Amino acid sequence: MYCTRTRAEINAASVLLVSLVSTAGAQGTRPRAIAPALDTTVVEATITDLQRGMSEGRFTALDLTRAYLARIAAYDQKGPALNAMIRLNPAAERQATAMDAERRAGKVRGPLHGIPVVLKDNYNTADMPTTGSTLALASFVPREDAFLVRRLREAGAVIVGKTNLHELAAGITSVSSLGGQTRNPYDPRRCPGGSSGGTGAAIAASFAVVGWGSDTCGSIRIPAAFGSLYGLRPTSGLVSRNGIIPLSHTQDVIGPLARTVTDLAIALDITVGQDPADPATKALDGRQLPRFTDSLDPDALRGKRLGLLRNYLTGTDGDIADSIRATARAMSARGAELVDVMIPGLDSLLAGSGVIPFEFKWDLMDFLAKWPGAPVTSLHEIIEQGLHHQALDATFRARDTIQTRDSEGYQRALAKQAALRARLVALFDSLKLDALVYPTMQRRPVLVGEAQPGTTCTLSAHSGLPALSLPAGFTNDGLPMGLELMGKPFDDARLVAMAYAFEQSPGGARRRVPMTTPVLLNGRAPDAQAFGARAGAAVATFRFDALRNELHFEVTLLAPAVNGSQAVVLRRTDATASGTGAPRVRVVQRLVGPGMTAASGVITLGELDRRALGDGRLSLLHVSTGVPLGSAGALQAVPPGSRPQPTRR
Repeated sequence: MYCTRTRAEINAASVLLVSLVSTAGAQGTRPRAIAPALDTTVVEATITDLQRGMSEGRFTALDLTRAYLARIAAYDQKGPALNAMIRLNPAAERQATAMDAERRAGKVRGPLHGIPVVLKDNYNTADMPTTGSTLALASFVPREDAFLVRRLREAGAVIVGKTNLHELAAGITSVSSLGGQTRNPYDPRRCPGGSSGGTGAAIAASFAVVGWGSDTCGSIRIPAAFGSLYGLRPTSGLVSRNGIIPLSHTQDVIGPLARTVTDLAIALDITVGQDPADPATKALDGRQLPRFTDSLDPDALRGKRLGLLRNYLTGTDGDIADSIRATARAMSARGAELVDVMIPGLDSLLAGSGVIPFEFKWDLMDFLAKWPGAPVTSLHEIIEQGLHHQALDATFRARDTIQTRDSEGYQRALAKQAALRARLVALFDSLKLDALVYPTMQRRPVLVGEAQPGTTCTLSAHSGLPALSLPAGFTNDGLPMGLELMGKPFDDARLVAMAYAFEQSPGGARRRVPMTTPVLLNGRAPDAQAFGARAGAAVATFRFDALRNELHFEVTLLAPAVNGSQAVVLRRTDATASGTGAPRVRVVQRLVGPGMTAASGVITLGELDRRALGDGRLSLLHVSTGVPLGSAGALQAVPPGSRPQPTRR
């Protein structure tokens, strides 16, 4: 399922959504007064959009910062309760004001000047705690910023706050002892991916323009896939990890997540570069740094050879596999040559090639040793003090049992990584490939509390090759999915250019706005909308909370018809796939059963049902002895303060 939208269409869709759910009430109190026009402006806004608006004097960095803070206030702990932010920056408005003063004085530092951003809370910030989302580091404030944080401040970015992550980046569902569980804005019952799930959810919900995460296996790319975002795992050594709480010094990389490729490129240009404090960046010696924004070319797919990796299409959810193939064919239509690739023995190549279990304990200990005032000094202390989430207990205890930094098992894993890297580079060379293509995740986002299967992250993370996840559309039940492009070492800019060429093509922009975080109304979240319906002897009232995807209902049967009543159900009408012929009608939920006189409850609507409600395609059906095929009545919106006056159909 795909959706291509212009900026005007996004705004129109947001206005339509607000009209569906708005009444005179409001959820929560906004933190500051903001210009009403900015409610729409900041949703899905790009860096270019906002720079143009600031340069034309239509709004300031302070206006933008307050607008994003208002969205966080409305949707992070209220409404869908995404829980993406672990803390806000108390100096954000002051930083924005300083950037506005510089702009008035004629100084603009660059494309990030005055742009609100968020950071995963494993990036050192000297003015805020850096916690890794573990309770053990809740009060830990490092003495200096991370390398990337310094660069962002120098570029004029406004740090709005820090985001939740899977505790110490050790998982992919984004749950932690300090931050709790982050939720997916496309379906708050589900996980946002991880470990950078807070950043992914925040950018998907327009809490900021762009955000930064880290990727040790798939921790940038999985949230990108599950948030309909773009995210690049850079070539190992292209960026400095200095000042990042480590998980594995061999596999850790950092990078941005963004809603458009251009925003990703602008953020990457700030991110990459050498740093004497990170020896891995010596890989850049003698190399010219990539300029990602300069690489953006709408014809970048022309003449490229893309290998569709069949290993990762086997066992993938059917609708995801179909979309990956369709997206690859769409790239072919833009001039790329598509070839099928099967890597014999891939599972054996990957088996035992991960080094996180061998490095985590020691890398964390070394990081904490740099800060004598840190509340704890080791993973063992965190476990012994019980300052970690129960979901991490088994993982942390297993990794704490590693007794030496340089075991035979560790050396075997490193050797397997080198062999994997050599095998992949040889494959690229022998088949003259520009990228491998495969699903970022083979499974859709799981419900909160479940384990997330289906990751393909090890191929890039264990080889050190760069990989970019781009939006590939949506599953049959309306959940985002991602396609991954993996290239040869230091082909990062070419991957970004190919993603840009696809994004700019007709049908290429496959992202759409999450419906649980709509445009605010004068800085406030829209309230629920009332509906009414009558079908036969059944009278029903509904209240739809669009921020939680919850349809509350009350159904009553008129007394004379109770004995003959069999069921009252909610139905959805869809057009046929071809758009011709009779519409398809199916039952969504049974509301009342045989012998029942009334019922009430809450239904969580999936995206298809939610869109049907907005389009007037949900109806009530009452089946009785007298009318065995049922009487139907459409759900109709009720103005605030009015009583339902449903009509029969």
